[in-house]
Amino acid sequence: RELKIPVIASGGINSLKDIKELACYESEGVSGAIAGRALYEGTLDFKAALKAAKGK
Repeated sequence: RELKIPVIASGGINSLKDIKELACYESEGVSGAIAGRALYEGTLDFKAALKAAKGK
C-alpha cells in the first residue's frame, strides 16, 4: 500500500458493478465512494450498494 491516507472514489459511480469493482481496491487504500447522483436519481439502491461493497 503506497498511500497512508484513505482514498474516496468520486464521480462516475452509477451501478452495483461500479461498487463491486471499487471494493477490489480496498487493500490499495480505497475506503469509500461518493455516489450522490446515482442515489438521488434512484439508479443505485443504497442498501444493495452497501452489501456489494462488503462482498455480499
